[in-house]
Amino acid sequence: MTKEMKQNYTLRISQANKSELVVIVYEMLLTYIEDAKAAHANGDTEGFAVSIRRAEGCIRELMASLHMDYVLAGNLLSLYVYAVKLLSKAKLHNSTKELAEVEKMMRKLHDAYATVSKEDTSGSVMENTQTVYAGLTYGKNQLMESLGNEGSLRGLRV
Repeated sequence: MTKEMKQNYTLRISQANKSELVVIVYEMLLTYIEDAKAAHANGDTEGFAVSIRRAEGCIRELMASLHMDYVLAGNLLSLYVYAVKLLSKAKLHNSTKELAEVEKMMRKLHDAYATVSKEDTSGSVMENTQTVYAGLTYGKNQLMESLGNEGSLRGLRV
């Protein structure tokens, strides 16, 4: 994952509601799987293992966010446990075969959550964040971002 991607995810997380956060975690997971495949293709076994560990971390975050009061949560938990097993197997055998299966499974779940998140009108999870305005205003052929509410205390007092 590039530095720009991390900054983009950070910005999106600060502005996201609950369902958008789940979509972002899925996107991060899929990015780490792509990173693992690229590392494997380049013969970078350490990078391969690191990317898989990060993907496993994303899945563990998804597991922790489940509301087990619902039957669907149990089904998702089973899928997540299976995905972690496949990722562990891929890391152990230095193989990308399992990654394709995990990617296919997680992409379907991502698409489902992305559809649901479009209908979610709840507010941002993080409060007291700065407002970000983006546009092609003063940059030469590049997107410029500016922060609003820079002078406010954002709820902090010393």
